Amino acid sequence: MTPDAKDRKNLLAVNLSLGANLLLAAAKTVVGIGGHSPALLADGINSVSDVAYLIVVRIFMGMAGKPPDREHPYGHRQLESISALVVGAFVVATAIAIFWNAVDNVYNLLIGQTQHEGAAEIALWVAVATLLAKLGLTFYTTRVGQQTGSIAVLAVARDHRNDIFSIVAAGTGILLSRTGLIWLDPLAAALVALVILKTGIEILRDSSSELMNISPEQPLADRIRELVRSVEKVDQVEEIRAHRFGQYLLVNVTIGIDGSLTVAAGDEVATRVERALRENIEYLRHVSVHYHPSQQQRHPSQQQRHPGEPDRNDPNRR
Repeated sequence: MTPDAKDRKNLLAVNLSLGANLLLAAAKTVVGIGGHSPALLADGINSVSDVAYLIVVRIFMGMAGKPPDREHPYGHRQLESISALVVGAFVVATAIAIFWNAVDNVYNLLIGQTQHEGAAEIALWVAVATLLAKLGLTFYTTRVGQQTGSIAVLAVARDHRNDIFSIVAAGTGILLSRTGLIWLDPLAAALVALVILKTGIEILRDSSSELMNISPEQPLADRIRELVRSVEKVDQVEEIRAHRFGQYLLVNVTIGIDGSLTVAAGDEVATRVERALRENIEYLRHVSVHYHPSQQQRHPSQQQRHPGEPDRNDPNRR
């Protein structure tokens, strides 16, 4: 799949999620208020938050597809990680607001300060419709995110999955409140908020890790090391560093080779290493290979001296 094709699939997934959440936000908010269901209203507020962050994600992902320029030689793909960070921030803020309001509602009901009539039947049907929509969106966006490697789309997919748990909790609270246990509806809203908060923290952790250029995952590091070692005349793999720009990888490798090789021969080894990595690792955008004599071949007398610096191993040195 070409980068342009991946961008189109990513944008389609985000646009579909945005349109669906617009409809769900309107339905759940209106019915949550009119149907006397704090749990459905809380989930409606969650969908309103989803609409807000999806607009930001849509803008950022459009910008991430811009080609490299002088100020951004590796392109703009890290905007996808930034958009995922925006997703996490919106999700966490929404969870805190919903939880605080739900706990306040439960307390007021228990002390008799407010009255709650129980949720209307239409609230339950809206919850069922939301569950079916979120199941479909979770499946579709997860598949697209796995195909394209987009951290932003995968964050959206996780939020859809999060919404499945939240609407199940809301629907359970609505159903039980209709049997007379009216305090379970706002309590369900509080449980919804905790599930939302957990997902938001996970999204923030993963997206910030991408921006912090952490070391590659162990399976990826092992794969890079294996490929480099398979190249002829590579004696050692001394260091591997990799970080992401959006869904793409940048890799820096330091290898040890025979110190008696010429510079041209060493450059040929480095070129073969680069070719091996590009041909076998998907989403690899840039490779830098550094080479020098293997550690066992080094000797203090072989260390490079600065111009004009005396040779400390010269027996005639005074």
